[in-house]
Amino acid sequence: MNLNKDIKLTEYSHGAGCGCKIAPKVLDSILHHNGNKIFFDNLIVGNDERDDAAVLDLGDGTAVISTTDFFMPIVDDPVDFGRIASVNAISDIYTMGGKPILAIAILGWPIDKLPPEVANQVITGARNACAEAGIPLAGGHSIDSPEPIFGLAVTGRVELENLKKNGGAEPGCKLYLTKPIGVGILTTAQKQKKRLPEHDMIARNNMVKLNNIGEELGTLPYVKAMTDVTGFGLLGHLIEMCEASNVSAIIEFSKVPLIDKQILDDYLDKGCIPGGTKRNWASYGHKVGEISDYHKHLLCDPQTSGGLLVAVEADKTAEFESRMQSRGFELDAFGQIKEKGDKLLEIQ
Repeated sequence: MNLNKDIKLTEYSHGAGCGCKIAPKVLDSILHHNGNKIFFDNLIVGNDERDDAAVLDLGDGTAVISTTDFFMPIVDDPVDFGRIASVNAISDIYTMGGKPILAIAILGWPIDKLPPEVANQVITGARNACAEAGIPLAGGHSIDSPEPIFGLAVTGRVELENLKKNGGAEPGCKLYLTKPIGVGILTTAQKQKKRLPEHDMIARNNMVKLNNIGEELGTLPYVKAMTDVTGFGLLGHLIEMCEASNVSAIIEFSKVPLIDKQILDDYLDKGCIPGGTKRNWASYGHKVGEISDYHKHLLCDPQTSGGLLVAVEADKTAEFESRMQSRGFELDAFGQIKEKGDKLLEIQ
């Protein structure tokens, strides 16, 4: 039996990738705290900040970064699943401007449905991703679960002066995204068995790319805020940035990087809209100005292992774009931060 051909992992899960995320509104209810809060003076970033990772000051000018991320299969190939889930988890260290140093695995596996050899291939993909990031996959924990689940808990370190948060964006800052969006539409087309064979690798190739440029961006003082775009879609994660920064933002839709507009349009016409898109809009749509259904379907599309969302000082955009071009990124600003208004986001 050729495991990679005969077993399709996406058929064993009800969700896919970061589209499995609990909707923001529901998550607010889960995390709501009624009792007395316990404060730790050296905890720089915790739950209250709604950031990408927790950050603890070590008292020597550096901090430790801790994060975890896991989900159900978004691709059929087990090696790719392990790699994508790992790249996605490691990204949270890079979004804080940090350097990953260690990872441990989180595995849930339906042992009565899928052979252990397939799980072994998932781990192989994870090891490959960790090796690319220069860190060991040093251990982990596994359980028997109804659906396959995989991810990592990742530890990183950062110089305090290089720490980036999703708060800190200032009026005038330009907005950039280091990966195009549309992954959720393409992976939904796969689950609905509507995706054309020639499109099979498009989403995969987007998702396996490390966001390791984030460590370098942490050293740039004109990068005022940074996060990554995952399950809440571009709008959701930009809303989090705006709320953390007490600002609003304008998006110029024609400048938003899309994987391939024509391909995405074709699949939207075929009804390939992730359930996460609708849940996302239901959670935060009231914070967004007037928007068409078409724009909503793209801007709320849940991404898996998405790119870095970066807010850059307006007078440093040429320097930023030049630096990024030298690293292989062709970026244009797609939006701008402004003073806080009635709505957090406006779409033009």
